[in-house]
Amino acid sequence: MTTLHRPRPAPGGGPRRKQQIFDATLRALARDGFESMTIEGIAEESGVNKTTIYRWWPSKSALLGAALIDAPLLELPIPDTGHLRGDLEHLVDSLVRLLTTQPSGSVAQAVLGAAVGDPGLATYAQGFFADRLAREQSVIDRAVARGELPPGTDTMLLMDLLAGAVWLRVVFRRLPLDEDFARRTVAVVLDGVPTA
Repeated sequence: MTTLHRPRPAPGGGPRRKQQIFDATLRALARDGFESMTIEGIAEESGVNKTTIYRWWPSKSALLGAALIDAPLLELPIPDTGHLRGDLEHLVDSLVRLLTTQPSGSVAQAVLGAAVGDPGLATYAQGFFADRLAREQSVIDRAVARGELPPGTDTMLLMDLLAGAVWLRVVFRRLPLDEDFARRTVAVVLDGVPTA
């Protein structure tokens, strides 16, 4: 399992300045792509000196990795509806919104493309997904406590099946999703495909 080393807080200006840097980083990624975005451009857009950025994040990959974890743009709220099915439907709906609205959709897709070609960024992307999985674990833990799932349920497999359906339909197939997509997807994963 990859361990992501989170950077120290940005100096001077604290969380607000750090957020400006992260927002500028994600905007640059969506606009320019990973190869063309530069620390210099991010520094100019965020209103900080480039040496400040390099002091805390030694590379574009490190800066983008930190932005992925801490920027609210790609945040998925973790629901607590009181039952597993409702929680999973909310998670799927949230991911659909993230991938189909801007600028979050462009950022998520740019990260996916860039991570394929950049081993350093791929490591940070793994950290991003590990962080998301750790947050989603609470949904499964509550379902196990309520008796809706057996102990030892493979959280990663369950979440990959749900998220994979969204990513394939939205990003790769480029097909529209109806309002019932989340309910139907969760039903197939939890209940299986109906047979004649």
